[in-house]
Amino acid sequence: MVQVGHAYSVEEAVGLAKETGRAGFDSTVELHLNLGIDPAHQDQQVRGTVALPHGTGKTVRVIAFASGDSAAGAKAAGADEVGAEDLAQKVQSGWLDFDATVATPDMMRIVSPLGRILGPRGLMPNARAGTVTSDLAQAVQAIKAGQVEYRADQGGNIHFAIGKVSFSEEQLLANLLAALDAIIRARPDGAKGTYINSVTLSTTMGPGILVDLNEAVNMARTVA
Repeated sequence: MVQVGHAYSVEEAVGLAKETGRAGFDSTVELHLNLGIDPAHQDQQVRGTVALPHGTGKTVRVIAFASGDSAAGAKAAGADEVGAEDLAQKVQSGWLDFDATVATPDMMRIVSPLGRILGPRGLMPNARAGTVTSDLAQAVQAIKAGQVEYRADQGGNIHFAIGKVSFSEEQLLANLLAALDAIIRARPDGAKGTYINSVTLSTTMGPGILVDLNEAVNMARTVA
């Protein structure tokens, strides 16, 4: 039984997530962070990517906007759909059966008009996140291997899928600490005072499990 408001050690929290995530299917384990930032200010935005050591346990569908050799490289690396104007038209028509988007810089003239569709869903490629790049093969491989993109929402919250209930506690712990370390390193220059307010674990249909903040941060710094 999870006690509301009680901060559990990192290992206890991981164990509780596995125990409370038994919902008849392999639930996703999520990490939730509340940051002491105001994302409305440009110098307080937090966004980037992190490679989780054990992936997320989810098969990620990636589409790539490219042509020529870049298109061939993306396809060989495992991109599920590759194209240019034809792919843009497919998305414009309502097709959204994918989880991530990458593009070469020259393709952004085609992708930019899709911003109103891709943006709200967190699917818009971005150079800062490494999804607008000339090396699409590497980008596709990284995403397929477990690279996760994160971005603080308007309330300063970040949500990570760090694995599945079927993962071992060791795998979930490694992913949790990798994700937390990435956020610590991404602290923006404009962030003053307390940077991370809280760390919580949960599963798809399970309760929120508050994690001991100081211990979690110290462990993330130690293993980094």
